Amino acid sequence: MTVDKTPEEARAELVATLNALEDKLNVPKRVGGAVNRGKKKLKEFSTENPGGALGVAAAATVTVGLAAWGIVRALSRR
Repeated sequence: MTVDKTPEEARAELVATLNALEDKLNVPKRVGGAVNRGKKKLKEFSTENPGGALGVAAAATVTVGLAAWGIVRALSRR
């Protein structure tokens, strides 16, 4: 299927295709975007529900503390 295009149209189509591929395949860029969206959601949640945010922070702290304690305990029993 051959379509007659001007060189400018072909270049524009190629640029659009390459940009779309970069957006899909650039993992660090996608991860950065996801992190930024997560930060924004967390900030909105903590503004709307400070008590809930405090509860989540406390639960995360307890979880990390228990995990660290479990690891140290397991290693000290060797």
